[in-house]
This record gives sequence, structure tokens and C-alpha cells, in this order.
Amino acid sequence: MEHAIETGVAILGGGPGGYTAAFRAADLGLDVCLIEQGGRLGGVCLNVGCIPSKTLLHAVAAIEEARAAAAFGLRFDGLAIDIEALRAHKAKIVGQLAGGLDGLAKARKITRLTGRGRFADGRTLVVDGPAGTTRVRFNQAVIATGSRPAPLTAAPRDPRIWDSTEALALPLVPPRLLIVGGGIIGLEMAQVYHALGAAITIVESEPQIIPAADRDVVQPLFLHVKNRYQIRTGTRVAAMTALAEGIEVGLTGATEATEVFDAVLVAVGRRPNTGGLGLEALGLAADGRGFLAVDGQLRTAVPHIFSIGDVTGEPMLAHKAVHQGKVAAEAIAGRSSVFAPAAIPSVAYTSPEVAWVGLTEREAEQRGLACVKGKFPWGASGRALTAGAGIGVSKALFDAASGRLLGAGICGSNAGELIHEATLALETGATAETIARTVHAHPTLAETFAGAAEAACGSSTDLLPARPRKRT
Repeated sequence: MEHAIETGVAILGGGPGGYTAAFRAADLGLDVCLIEQGGRLGGVCLNVGCIPSKTLLHAVAAIEEARAAAAFGLRFDGLAIDIEALRAHKAKIVGQLAGGLDGLAKARKITRLTGRGRFADGRTLVVDGPAGTTRVRFNQAVIATGSRPAPLTAAPRDPRIWDSTEALALPLVPPRLLIVGGGIIGLEMAQVYHALGAAITIVESEPQIIPAADRDVVQPLFLHVKNRYQIRTGTRVAAMTALAEGIEVGLTGATEATEVFDAVLVAVGRRPNTGGLGLEALGLAADGRGFLAVDGQLRTAVPHIFSIGDVTGEPMLAHKAVHQGKVAAEAIAGRSSVFAPAAIPSVAYTSPEVAWVGLTEREAEQRGLACVKGKFPWGASGRALTAGAGIGVSKALFDAASGRLLGAGICGSNAGELIHEATLALETGATAETIARTVHAHPTLAETFAGAAEAACGSSTDLLPARPRKRT
């Protein structure tokens, strides 16, 4: 059965960017139809990404804290792990948040369609769903279809070879787990499965784990986990064969070996979902990586078609999509909003966490920028030591001429929360002196960022006297 509806704004995809765009557009008085192929809103982030992974990471952090509490004179004997209860708790959190989104959409009187949509022409979407086919006539549309895990060419089809979605379902705890990819997803899943009892091997093709961040920012994490996991950088998977006893993997590069694992997690990045959308009917084409080009208001080359989130390029992060969704909705409503952040923070929710924003030192060098660097080791932080979190570093990079902050990186407990002071400082053009002279409460972890600024200014009294500044 085929139905037809008309709407002012059609939004294709109900993830963080899509539902945010829908809610903001409705709040601005626009008639909105939100199309999501899954059974509920939230996209990858809520259903099979950010939220379930952070739920599991919080649980395993409690396990690790209990095991480490002996250093404080505390012992928790008989620690038991109920995997089924952990799965149920994860599902409860996801369901609670998804239900909240349903309520917000209903309160705004947003039309909801479940199904996969494709453009039939410049003003029509065809949505195939469980209730049949619906033709949606629109004035303006937003493409917010997100991304999917990138496959590994060498991997055969086998239930013991997982992507991130399958790993988050906790199908089992394998005795030997290989994780292909030492980025954020790979390291977060390593922490979960190691705490649950798996022996972890990580293979990363780049020279370091979390290649997007500076090596010295990642180093405290590496030193913390190198004796827990087998970490093989500069190494690739050359071959993979499914055997009865496990998955045989051939490794090449810095490590040359053939080993058998009980399960393999492929975490080598994500790919935008721009295929099969009928872009040709719009006269649009994705680039070689599958991304859609947009302007500052998130318009594509077709002025009444907008695109937000992962399909617009790196970084492929939920918080970027949320802000883009608001800008796109406001632009559709005739406002002059523009998406032009000074920087977008990234966070690895590992233990310790790693967070960074703005330029890395490597990027500054590539651009030929003269910089002053300040670093504060967490071993000199009273709050970090009292919390058993002395492994870490806060780093800030400043322009040598103006003193303005260019980038920052933090490795340590709650780095994902601490990085936002640096993000705001970037947005407002704060200098090293401004940050150093801002009074931070003592003792706090936030002091370490001020300490990095003081180190760059040469005014730190918590570290040895600074040597003459070195420009990088």
C-alpha cells in the first residue's frame, strides 16, 4: 500500500544530528517529518555506540577500581561479574533515553516515519517501511544518515569476527580477542573485554595508538596498558582464515606472525551512509570517500537540500552532528546561523581518558607555526595523587607571537570533562597568560590545565624552573 504526505522539512535519519534538527525546526514553527529506518530514534550513538559503550566502560571501571582499592587499604573479596545483568542494565539505559526522545518528538507534533528513504526527485522522498511505501513531498530536506563500521578486506564472513555493534552486544567473552585498530573504538572495547577476562591483542597500522592525538599525550595511556594488552603498532592484517579452533590471522609489518584468536573485533574506522539515497535524482554526488560537500549553513550544492553529521566528513562525532543539526534547522527557518566552530573536541573514554582539541603539535609543525608548548605532569597534582590518578599529563600549545591557545591535549581521569575549558579558551581566543592567571580551585584536576599554561609562560612554581623557551 502506498501513502503520500506533504511536509515543510523532511529529515532523513534520526540520529543525534537528525533528531536535533527535527526538534529545533519544530521549535521554530516548521512542519517536520522525521524518517528513521531503525525502530527508534538515537541512531548509532544512542543505540549501538556512545551510550552503550560508556555504560559498559563505567561498569568495568568499577571492576578495576575495586581491584585497585587494595592500595588504599580496601579489599573487595569475591567480586563476581554477571554478564546477563550487565547486558540488561545497558539495554535499560538505552531504552530510557530512546523513550525520552520519543516523548520529545511527540510533544513537538513531529511526523514520524519508519523505513529507508531515497530521493525520487528534488522534492520527493520515497520511504519503504513496514507499513508500506510512503511518498513524502517536501520543501526542504536534511540528509542525516550517519555512518557504519568500515569493513576489513581480509576478513571472511564469520560470527566470530565482529564490528563495534556486535562487540557491544557482549555475545561472549573470548579467551583470546584480537582488536584490529588502535583508535578510540578499539581501545575502549579492549578495556571492556580485558576487565571481563579476555586476553587482548591490538594491531594498529600507524606507529602509535590513537594516531590522531600527539604521542606525548597518549603516552600515559600507553604506559598504563602496555603490560595488560599485547600492542603491535606498525602492523597490518595480511590474511584472515576461519578455522574450527578459531580465526587464524596473518600479521605483517613491524610484527610478522600467524596466530589464532577466539574472536576478532574490526575497528578500523567508519564510512558515511550516502549510498542508495538517490543522490543522482538531486544532481548530487558524494566525493571519493562518500562525503557530501556543504557550506557554512550545511547546504549542499542543491540549495534546499542540507546535510549534517557523519556524511559531511571528519570528525565523525555525535556532538558535531548535534550542532550542525541546530544550524541547519535555523538556516531553513531563515536565520543567519553558521557552523564555524574554532575546534571540536575528541575523547577516548579509556582508563586513563585521552582528550584533545584544536591543533596537535604535529599539525602545528606541518603548518609551519611557531609555538610555545606547556605541559603539566599529573604526578605533580595533589588532587590526581589523592584520587589514585597520578598517571596523566595536561598539554597546551600556544602561538609564539600572540600567546593565543592553538590546541590542547589531556590524558588522565575525566579528561573528557576537563577538555572543555580548553575548547572554550579556543573559541574565545584566550592566551596562555589569561589561562594561567585564572584562579582554579585547589586541589582539582582542572588545575593541571592552568599548570600547562603556567609552564608555557615560565611562571610555574609547581615544577622545576623553566629552561629558556623552545619554539616548535
